[in-house]
Amino acid sequence: MIVVGVVALLVIGPKELPGVIRAVGRSIAKLRTMAGEFRGQFDEAMREAELHDVKKSFDDIKDTATGLATSTLDPLRDQFKDSIDTIKGQVADATGVSAASETLGAIEADAKALEAEVKAELPVAAAEPAEALPEIPAEEAPVKPKRSKKTVSGDAA
Repeated sequence: MIVVGVVALLVIGPKELPGVIRAVGRSIAKLRTMAGEFRGQFDEAMREAELHDVKKSFDDIKDTATGLATSTLDPLRDQFKDSIDTIKGQVADATGVSAASETLGAIEADAKALEAEVKAELPVAAAEPAEALPEIPAEEAPVKPKRSKKTVSGDAA
């Protein structure tokens, strides 16, 4: 570098050497900036290419895992459904659902018979004299609220 500096001093001259050094410095700065931009764009393109490859790998793994889970879980799901249906049938047999429905039918029949019996006795109870009802003393008798006379619009005379 010393040799280049001495040659530049002899060729350019001491008066113009500072201006030439500044111009060369600016040119080198511009070249470095352009090289940095080029390197950044190149690195970004490489990252995008790598990301694309990584994304493709993840998608392949996801598809494989989904297929594996589906093929593994579907038979298990069917077995669980069959087991649940079997257990439901066993519980229904053990609890006597059919016996319960027969008991419910018997209760309904008894209720209908009781209702018919009550209806048959109802006219007899209405024919009994009013004296058979217990009397309520005047102080315990409920007081009927007084109704106010309201006029309905259009009916006023």
